Amino acid sequence: MFEIHAQSVDKALSLFGQQTQQTLIYSYELTHPFTSNAVHGYYTQQQALRILLRNTKLQAKISKTGEIKIIKQHNNANNAIAKANDRILAITNNNSERLIEKIAIIGNRGFSRSLTELTIPVDILTNKALLATGETELGRMIQKLAPSFNFSSSSISDGTDVLKPATLRGLGPDQTLILINGKRRHHASLIHINTSVGRGTAGADINAIPANAIDRVEILRDGAAAQYGSDAIAGVINIVLKSGRQKNNINTSVGQFKKGDGETVNSSINYHQTIGTEGFINTTLSLIHHNSTDRSSLHGTCQYTNCKELEPGIYLSDDPREATANRNTFRIGDPHSKQLNLAYNSEFTLAQGKLYSFAVYSKRDNNTAAFFRHANNQGANPVLTDGLATVKDGYLPIIDSDITDKSFTLGYKGTIAKDLFYDLSYTYGKNSIDYETQNAINASYANSLQTQFSPEEIREKTPTNASAYGLSLSLQTLNLDLKRQFSEFDLAFGLEVRKDHYQVIAGERYSYFDYDKNLQLPVNALPGIQGFPGISPDEAVDEQRDVLSFYLELNTSITPNIDFTGALRFDDYDGVNDISNVKLAANWQVNKALALRSSFSTGFRAPSMQQLYFNNTSTQFVVEDSQELVAEQIGTFRNDSQLAKSIGIPTLKEEKSTNFSLGGVLDFDDLKMTLDYYAINIKDRIVISNQLCADYSTILTEALAQEHVDKAQVFLNAADTKTRGLDFIATIDKQLPYGELAFTLAANITKTEVTQLYSPKDSELHELEVDDVFSSQDISIIETWQPQDRVSLITHFQRDTWRVNFALNRYGAYTIKDGGQQRFEAEWLTDISIEQKLTPALSLYAGINNLFDVMPDKNKIGNAHSGTIINSNNEVIVESDGVFKYSRRSAPFGFNGQYYYVGLLYHF
Repeated sequence: MFEIHAQSVDKALSLFGQQTQQTLIYSYELTHPFTSNAVHGYYTQQQALRILLRNTKLQAKISKTGEIKIIKQHNNANNAIAKANDRILAITNNNSERLIEKIAIIGNRGFSRSLTELTIPVDILTNKALLATGETELGRMIQKLAPSFNFSSSSISDGTDVLKPATLRGLGPDQTLILINGKRRHHASLIHINTSVGRGTAGADINAIPANAIDRVEILRDGAAAQYGSDAIAGVINIVLKSGRQKNNINTSVGQFKKGDGETVNSSINYHQTIGTEGFINTTLSLIHHNSTDRSSLHGTCQYTNCKELEPGIYLSDDPREATANRNTFRIGDPHSKQLNLAYNSEFTLAQGKLYSFAVYSKRDNNTAAFFRHANNQGANPVLTDGLATVKDGYLPIIDSDITDKSFTLGYKGTIAKDLFYDLSYTYGKNSIDYETQNAINASYANSLQTQFSPEEIREKTPTNASAYGLSLSLQTLNLDLKRQFSEFDLAFGLEVRKDHYQVIAGERYSYFDYDKNLQLPVNALPGIQGFPGISPDEAVDEQRDVLSFYLELNTSITPNIDFTGALRFDDYDGVNDISNVKLAANWQVNKALALRSSFSTGFRAPSMQQLYFNNTSTQFVVEDSQELVAEQIGTFRNDSQLAKSIGIPTLKEEKSTNFSLGGVLDFDDLKMTLDYYAINIKDRIVISNQLCADYSTILTEALAQEHVDKAQVFLNAADTKTRGLDFIATIDKQLPYGELAFTLAANITKTEVTQLYSPKDSELHELEVDDVFSSQDISIIETWQPQDRVSLITHFQRDTWRVNFALNRYGAYTIKDGGQQRFEAEWLTDISIEQKLTPALSLYAGINNLFDVMPDKNKIGNAHSGTIINSNNEVIVESDGVFKYSRRSAPFGFNGQYYYVGLLYHF
């Protein structure tokens, strides 16, 4: 990574030497009078030096011993400086070859490629750009810089509140592959089963990776399953950790939202140590404390039993408790969280090769809120013999989730023979979540005590917290990668062995048990602890899966102006058919400024362990067509469960995809533009069914009764989709008389359409209407819940000791179906930050995100507890449109409003 501003050539060469650990020979008198070009980004040393000296009267010369000298340009070189430097910096022998760094960029296993030479589009997001967003979550940082990436928020959606779904090109979270330093990263153990973006899928927890440990994020926007395996349908995100070249730093910031909540303290330290002549270890410690936010509205329905509904939404009550009741009963917004992150990246010479290792550890404690259970809710808060509810004034269940995410890689790489390189590595990753439900009761337990104890004794004896359950997903990967460099082409081939291990750990009995089901009581209260019921031992899971893969990749230049990439991969999954995929891609350098590129690939995504094996029963609040919110016991049943077998659900198979892209690159030195069209077709997409009702069929009615649930949902290969879109990026990096200006305009347009829905033949579902098996809401989640267009406009200006960042982000319109249907209009958000160097080592920075406090459209559908309560004197006690002021289902930029922050950055 090069960070060299335009300045006198002598100073620029000094920085070049520091950043490459390369010695250059030059004189001050020769180089000082000339002004260098700025070099920002990822280049080989050859490319960076060529850019730095462009349009000067200087050139670099490499001797046979590898010594690099800066000399005056010969008179016969004319103005073809770039070509001259290319010839002078050509690699001619083994000594000089070792001095020129080869960079590896995602999407190509060949050698030394610049971004414009790649056959597919790749974005590079630098550490500096990520931190300049002012965000503390890595997902939000990427979202602001890459319009094709979405990181949607939801609220009161259980674990999805904490592990937000990260998507690329409008597809699912599990259709983008995440790598760290080029190695496959494990998924989170959570699967999104509630109504949110990504419903029925499980992705990786990218917020577990500390931003200060990251050197860059590479986003491959193209199908890459033939190169990297399952999940890479939408593309690949490779997170590259810092090595040993960056300056050590301590970074701390504090901020909060304009509303006065969400206070955040973010502190991190990054330190590297040189090992030997070429080795390093880079370590990062990060601490983030984020307080919760709340954007809920007033509770507009009766909280106590002495209430009469005069007409729909109008209530009469003279109960004095109703007049004084707390109307801010919900907490809708960001969770409260405390996070500890540790990371290291290391490499050093050992024998004839290099031993490398890296690891990431994250411990995040969160708590979010569920639906408020008021005193008028007999099922969740039983009325005792004294006429009062078990919890007299109601309660707000709190879901406490402790997430531990860790990964470790150990590898060794070197050269077997001339031009034959190997890389052997082992990676272990694990994500585990422990759920505890607090400030809630198991209503059936309290109800069952009525036969033995007084109301006050029941209230004393009823526990208010329980361990609900635990989730765990681990991945072990053994890789052997080989690369051979021939005179005409580069060949890469390799072997990968993986093992998945998925567990669902049962909670304590109080969290799930139905205590009053066999008692003859006036009311049969709901089982399990309310808000987030537990999982019983019968629902516990402990499953493993083995995967074996082979791949072959070829990179060559068909002509001096046409580069070609071909890849072939074979994957063998336990329980899934053998899978083969292919990719063909080419880049045609039409002239110095214009390059055209295109690719075609097939892809796949194997069923996730969660889709195969997760099952539980939870209380979900469902909006009926009448707009009434109803609490129902919803069972999610694993693919091989008795219920799934009884209604004829087949074993899940892999999703299959085809991906075509066509694009171009215009490079006019200071101005670069790319435009790429893509078409992605997915067949046999795995989706979660509608919540199947008892009256659909006799067999289903019996199955639901046996499982003691109101409705059931199962996973199916049941949808074909097509996605079409455009990506556009333009960058300008210009040295002006009064400073340096960098400008990036990026845009994405994506539309996904469900082209076909089908239910399994020879099953109970095949006899039903498709709308019964897959609701219009489920279809809308795939098609319309994410913005169909995004634009980001980012300007960076730097002069002397200060810099300014200015960003505009447009989030396009999206439509949500939740009982009714509502279109949420596009919004522009403005961010601004400024940094001032107080000393050469210490900088002060401050910023405001969402400067104009833009909020999404007010919510008009799927609300809860809307209404007006009056007393006998016709006095209004409360009037509310519902507690969800903003949609809880999908909020692309959240609904917290303006955020301001200040921080200190110290380099040492």
